Amino acid sequence: MVHSVRLLSLCTVVGLLALFPGPALRADGDAEVEALRRQVQSLQRTVEDLQRTLATLQRETAAREEKLQQHVETAVRQARAAQIESPLDQAVRELEREEQRPVDLLSRRIGGANVRLIDISFIPSLFAGSSTATDRELQTLQGGGHDPRKRGFTLADGELGFSGAVDPYLRGQVFVTYFIDALSGETGVELEEAFLTSQRLPLGLELKAGHFLTEFGLINPRHPHQWDWIDQPVINNRLFGPDGMRAPGVRLGWLLPTAWFSQLYVGMQNANGETMTSFLGGRHQHGGAEEAGHDEEHEHGALDDRMIGNRPLVERATRTRSLKDFVYLTRWEHSWGFGEELTTLVGLSGLYGPNATGRNGDTWIYGLAMKWRWRPVRNFRGWPFVTWQTEVMQRDFHADRFVLIDDADGDALTFPGRTLHDWGLYTQGLFGFTYGWAAGVRYEYAGGSGQSIGGRRNDPFRTDRHRVSPLLVWQPTEFTRIRLQYNYDRTRFGNGSRNAHSVWLGFQWLLGTHPPHEY
Repeated sequence: MVHSVRLLSLCTVVGLLALFPGPALRADGDAEVEALRRQVQSLQRTVEDLQRTLATLQRETAAREEKLQQHVETAVRQARAAQIESPLDQAVRELEREEQRPVDLLSRRIGGANVRLIDISFIPSLFAGSSTATDRELQTLQGGGHDPRKRGFTLADGELGFSGAVDPYLRGQVFVTYFIDALSGETGVELEEAFLTSQRLPLGLELKAGHFLTEFGLINPRHPHQWDWIDQPVINNRLFGPDGMRAPGVRLGWLLPTAWFSQLYVGMQNANGETMTSFLGGRHQHGGAEEAGHDEEHEHGALDDRMIGNRPLVERATRTRSLKDFVYLTRWEHSWGFGEELTTLVGLSGLYGPNATGRNGDTWIYGLAMKWRWRPVRNFRGWPFVTWQTEVMQRDFHADRFVLIDDADGDALTFPGRTLHDWGLYTQGLFGFTYGWAAGVRYEYAGGSGQSIGGRRNDPFRTDRHRVSPLLVWQPTEFTRIRLQYNYDRTRFGNGSRNAHSVWLGFQWLLGTHPPHEY
């Protein structure tokens, strides 16, 4: 209001001066008229500045009043809602929301959120095919326990899996495998894994305890349905046995505080059992030990029970006397991302533990694993992609000296101590060229040094092996997969070489929900 009065007075004065010029103006001439005109123009500019200032003040006042009005209306609505809606109304509204949610028998409402209790899955693997090798020869040629090992049809396995949170601190997983023996047709059941994993340890630590696959390399820790190829690599068969290396134990993982992904594992597992082939695995019997009265643990065994290199077994697996009777794992893996499309994984693994050749027998296994994956940013459900994966590994099997006493005539048969070396690799590349389709090829080699009893060439589990395996994959959905694989096997056995050609068609499907796979 004050600004308006001042503006009005100023305009009045300017108007009077313009309409009634005084005698002084007429008498003083043009110079004074010009000076007065300049004064009037200055006063007009001042008036314009005052008008703009007034308009700005009016806009700011209107904005503040509108904002205040909005706050008042919001507060009124909230106050009315709080007064109108009773606790009963709130409970009814929550029940209406619950009725709209899908019913899940395996989950529970806890603290305003659905917590899933357990995932159940069943994954069968059925194979059909033929080979130039006989069914008996395929038992050695296809060394994996879940490989196609028979002409015709093979139900290699049906994995029943349970996975879920035990509580906020532990997660549990159990995997039971059903299979039908390729030759006898008998049904078998085995507990593949049953373990707990911690979820809330500090400093990037993770504890795993139970019966689990040893986390060595890329193939052994994974179940058969997670492999890209149908069968287990030859070098894995030799070092870890047909069903993979697994045993009860404990493992500690540490996610290192580095700029890239770097994780260190240390583990400890029992050394005995049929799944610990390179250590105290296999049947353990002693022949004639009690009758002869000698040390059954070191100097007596049975030639009918043999292990790596056809060495005789001694009874050592049932006796755990110290920490030396366990198998120890060390694994260190790193992963880097090169841009948004390329990922690389490199890992080093090592195992150490006793073997069943005698008191001083032990085994070392070490390996290098590499994986490379390319996937463009613009992809359709993961296609296209290219993966390349390689593992190189070696076993040093230190066989203890062994003396066998003949109970009939007392003659002694001595097997000197010896170190047997076995090594091998596989390398495979897979190209997902269009949605649902992929093609690739894998090459394998396995060899060694140090003679088996009877010669390494006569030992089907230590002689030189080569294998080339092209693969074609069709995955119509995430629940089904069909694979066509050809194997060309070349092995040196006895005094010559043997070749075998095999073709396998695999069908795999998923019922239920399965936890996601690791990289």
